[in-house]
Amino acid sequence: MTSATDPHPHPETTAVSPDRPPPGPPAAPPDQAPRWSLPALLAILVLAGVLYAWNLSGSSLNSFYSAAVYSGTQSWKAWFFGSLDAGNFITVDKPPFALMVMGLSCRVLGFGTWQMMAPEIAAALGTIWILHSSVKRAFGHAAAAIAALVLALTPITVAINRDNNPDTILVLLMVGGAALALRALRTDRLLPLIGSAVLFGLAFNTKMLQGYIALPAVFAVYVYASKPGWRKKAVNLALAAVALAVASFWWAAAVSLVPADDRPYIGGSTDGSAWDLIMGYNGLGRVLGGEGNGGGGGGGGGGGTFAGTAGIGRMFNDVLGGQISWLIPFAFLALAAGLVLRGRAPRTDPTRAALVLWGGWLVLHYLTFALAEGTMHPYYTTALAPGIAALTGGGGVMLWRAFRGGDARWSWVLPAGLAVTGVWAVVLLRRATGWNTWLWPVVGVVMALAIVGLFVFRTAGSGTRARLLAVSLAAAVVAGLAGPTAYAASPAFDSASGGMGGTNPTAGPSTGNGMGGPGGGRGGDGGGPGGMPDGARQGSGQAGGEFPGGDGRMQPGGGGGELPQGGGAPGGANGEFPGGDSARSGGFGGGGSDGGGGGPMGGGSVDSELIAYLEKHQDGAKWLLAVSNSQSAGQLILSTHKPVISMWGFTGSDQAMTLAKLKELVKKGELHYIQLGGGGMGGNSSLNQEITSWVQKNGTAVKASEYASTSTTESTSDSASDSATSTIYRLDPSDVG
Repeated sequence: MTSATDPHPHPETTAVSPDRPPPGPPAAPPDQAPRWSLPALLAILVLAGVLYAWNLSGSSLNSFYSAAVYSGTQSWKAWFFGSLDAGNFITVDKPPFALMVMGLSCRVLGFGTWQMMAPEIAAALGTIWILHSSVKRAFGHAAAAIAALVLALTPITVAINRDNNPDTILVLLMVGGAALALRALRTDRLLPLIGSAVLFGLAFNTKMLQGYIALPAVFAVYVYASKPGWRKKAVNLALAAVALAVASFWWAAAVSLVPADDRPYIGGSTDGSAWDLIMGYNGLGRVLGGEGNGGGGGGGGGGGTFAGTAGIGRMFNDVLGGQISWLIPFAFLALAAGLVLRGRAPRTDPTRAALVLWGGWLVLHYLTFALAEGTMHPYYTTALAPGIAALTGGGGVMLWRAFRGGDARWSWVLPAGLAVTGVWAVVLLRRATGWNTWLWPVVGVVMALAIVGLFVFRTAGSGTRARLLAVSLAAAVVAGLAGPTAYAASPAFDSASGGMGGTNPTAGPSTGNGMGGPGGGRGGDGGGPGGMPDGARQGSGQAGGEFPGGDGRMQPGGGGGELPQGGGAPGGANGEFPGGDSARSGGFGGGGSDGGGGGPMGGGSVDSELIAYLEKHQDGAKWLLAVSNSQSAGQLILSTHKPVISMWGFTGSDQAMTLAKLKELVKKGELHYIQLGGGGMGGNSSLNQEITSWVQKNGTAVKASEYASTSTTESTSDSASDSATSTIYRLDPSDVG
C-alpha cells in the first residue's frame, strides 16, 4: 500500500536518522509506506473538516467580504475588481483573488453560506494535505502525521478557516509555493520552481505583501542547497522572478489600464490606484503604521489595538498567546537542534533544506507580526502555523531519534522541549480564568509523567518496556496538544467562546483586555454603539469597523447594527439566502462594529421601515443609499440585495467620495439618498465637512413620520424622532446647482 500523496515513497530513516539510527523495528521497505500513514492523514482531514465546517453560520462571517462576493455574482466587473457593491463605486481593501474563488463558487452553486465557504474549507484541507506531503518527503511519515495534526488543531487557524477572510487561501498558496520549491531542490527541475513563483504571485494577489513574507527563505534555500551550477541557478532564478512578477502584478496592471472614471475606487488607497494600495495600506503601512493602519512608533497604533503592543514577545501576550504560541518554543528548539544534527550533511541535503525553509518561514513571519506597528489582527498569525507544524513534526522526530540514539548529549533535549511545552500550556490555560479549569492540572500531570516515562524507558529495545516508552511518548503528544485542541474546538462547539468570526475571528476564551482584546466575541458594555464608550471613536482613524467592545472583544453587529430579518431583500422571504441561511445581520452579518455609523439606524440597529421607505422611493437610482463606511454598506447590501455606496471605505479614510462626484451621481439620478454622520466621517474632515454642508443645504431630511408606523411614532415625540433620523437626506437632480 502506497501513500496517495507520495508516488515515490522512501524509508523514513533515509532523511531523518542522525549518525546512529536508534534501535527498534525496521522501517517499511522503500516501495511501501506504513499501513497507518494514509488512514492517519484521512482521519486528520476528517477531524479538520468537522472543526472547520460544523455549526457554520453566515451570521459569523465578515459582511465586508460577503457583500463583495455577492456583488461579484451580480456583476462580472465587480467580480474582477473586487468591488464592494455591484454598482462598482469602491472595492474592498485587498486584491480580489480570494473573492474571485468564492464568487465563482457562488455563481455556480448560488449565493449562500455553504456555497461561499466551500472553497475556503477545501483550501484549508488542501493546505494540510500539501504540508503532509512535503514534510513526509523530507522527514518521514511520522513527522508528516504530526505536522498535519498540529496544523489542523492550531486555534487561530481553525477560527480563520471558519471565516470568509482571504487568509485561508493565502496560506494554501504560500504552503504550495514552499512545497514546490522543495520539490525543485529534490528533482533539480525548473518547472516546480516556476510553479512556486506563480503560487507566491497569486498569494500576493490575495493579500499583497503578506504573500511575500516567506520568499526570502525560499530564495536562500534554493541558492544554497540546489544542485545546478551558479550559471544555471541564476538563469532558473531569473525565469522564476519573471513568473513571480507576472503572477503578482497582472491585476494591478490591468486595473491601471482602465481609466479612473470607468473603474471603482480602489479601497484602502489614497489615490484610487492599485499601486498605491500595494505600497501603502497593504504594504509598508502594515509594518510601519500610517496609511490607514494607525500610527507607528512604540506600538501604539493600529497594531496595539487588536493584537497587543508591538514587540518581540507579542506572540506570547494575553491576546495572541492562546491563538498561536502553544508550540512556538518547541518549534524553535527543534529547528536549532535539527540544524545541529544535520551539520555534517552535504550542502544539498533535503532534510536540512526543509529545516532552513520552514525555519525561515517561522522566523520571518514571527518577526514581521511581532514588530508590526500597523494594523495587526490576531488571525494574521495563522500564517505562522505551517512553519510551527512542519518544525514540530520534522524536528520533533529528529529529536526523538537522537533521544533514542544512545548519545547522552541528546538525552535531555527532547524532554526539555516537552517540559517547556507543558509549562507554557499550563500558563496559557491559567490565563483563561474560569474556563475549563480542570484542564491545566491534567496537562501538567500527564506531561510530567510522560517525561519521567521517557527517561525510565529510554533504552528499552522491545517488549513491555518498549510499549511503555511508546505510551510515554504518546502521552507527551496528547498533553502538548490538549490545550490548543480545546481552544480549536471552541468556534465549532462553544457559542460562548471568543471565536465568533466577523472582522476579527479568534478561538477559545477571551483573555485579552481593553484595546488589546482578541475580538470575535459577543457582548460589550460600553456606552457607545457596539459597546464602545461614547465618543471613544473620535480621532481613532479606524472608522471602518474594528473596534473592541467594552470587554475588549469585537461586536458582531454593533454600530452598524443587526439588520432585521427580511430587510426588504428581494427574492427571499424573511431575508433567506440560497442555502437556507437567515438574513440575520444582513444574511451574512457579524461583520463587527462599524465605527458608529451603521446603516440607517434606529436604536442601534437598522430600521426596517426606513429601508422599506428607501426601496420604495429609490426611483430608478443605481444605488439605494450612500453611507459612511464599508461595513455599514456591506450589511445593507446583504440585507437588501441592492448596491449601496461606501463613501469612505473600510477605515473611514478613503477619499472615494468627493463633492464633484456626489453632484454628478445626483445629477444623473443614480443616487438619491445619503446618510450623513456615522462613524466613518472622521478620516477626511475637510472633505467630509464640504459634503456635509452641501447636502444639508441642498437636500431634504427624511423624517421618521414619513416612514415609521403609528406605534413607532407614538413612542417618541415628533421632534425626538426627527432628530434621531435627520442624518438621511434626499437629493434630486434639481438640487444640483
